[in-house]
Amino acid sequence: MVSGRPGNGELDAWFNSLMVSSSNQRGQAESGDPLPTLSGWKDLPVELLLRILSFVGDDRMVIVASGVCTGWRDALGWGVTNLSLSWCKQNMNSLMISLAHKFTKLQVLTLRQNKPQLEDSAVEVVANYCHDLRELDLSRSFRLSDRSLYALAHGCPRLTRLNISGCSNFSDTALTYLTCRCKNLKCLNLCGCGKAASDSALQAIAQNCGQLQSLNLGWCDNITDKGVTSLASGCPDLRAVDLCGCVLITDESVVALANGCPHLRSLGLYFCQNITDRAMYSLANSRVKSKCGRWDAVKDGLANLNISQCTALTPPAVQAVCNSFPALHTCPDRHSLIISGCLSLTSVHCACALHPHRAGRALLPNHAY
Repeated sequence: MVSGRPGNGELDAWFNSLMVSSSNQRGQAESGDPLPTLSGWKDLPVELLLRILSFVGDDRMVIVASGVCTGWRDALGWGVTNLSLSWCKQNMNSLMISLAHKFTKLQVLTLRQNKPQLEDSAVEVVANYCHDLRELDLSRSFRLSDRSLYALAHGCPRLTRLNISGCSNFSDTALTYLTCRCKNLKCLNLCGCGKAASDSALQAIAQNCGQLQSLNLGWCDNITDKGVTSLASGCPDLRAVDLCGCVLITDESVVALANGCPHLRSLGLYFCQNITDRAMYSLANSRVKSKCGRWDAVKDGLANLNISQCTALTPPAVQAVCNSFPALHTCPDRHSLIISGCLSLTSVHCACALHPHRAGRALLPNHAY
């Protein structure tokens, strides 16, 4: 935004003035008098133009407005920091190429698709013009190749959130290169990126992205304990880790996360069938070591745990986790301990059953990205 921007009172005065002018035009038209030229709209302050468009609440109108005149195009180019093209059902690639040079101050860009449209050429244009980008969603971009990651590494080094879930063509070499240049990443979604999410890539993430807080590795079935233990060591601020479908990991991964990531709030272990009671007891004991079992520090503990299809687990071990983390719930309205497919765990209960007065505590948010 520009400095010295007008206050709300001035913006309201501008808007009222324009509305009065428009009203006068209509009145004169009805009386047969000649219509005066209304030139005020092109001189709107950036803040007022953005306010008007915010009332519409549709990024399509922002795009239309950017083509009205050069003044509006330039104003929106400086003022718009958040843009989504997820509504675009076809030709998203060419649309993004035509828009990138107009919106050079974008910080949040969502290009999520229902069917693959986006190609490397569009991502390269984004990287060439949108150097302030902080958050980018490229999920389900099946056509993208390593060219896109290399372009982002060079053009968007300030990225803090990146969603490339379902981008199955990326390699671990390109992902490693990206992490060497985008070292401010805090949230990274690699779900379904089986080629990119290798142990060597996780080691690079651990080495370069020490601020990482959320990592989705769902169905990256080449990952082993080697990669996860590196993450636990290099990214101690991890809050949410999804390892669902990572069938090669064992208790070693969970033990490393329990000991190395004291702020862990959400852990997904769906279908990790090598997980045993040892992993559960390591989680329970990490709570005791970090908080001495204090109930008044619920906000610092594990709040979401998915152990569905982890059929080797026994009730005492899982109950120990529940006892250590009262934010984990098995009650229907607050289900945050997911045990689907584990018939032996039906006796596990959350703290609400024994301490009803604690059930009134505020619900904790799910931090999974």
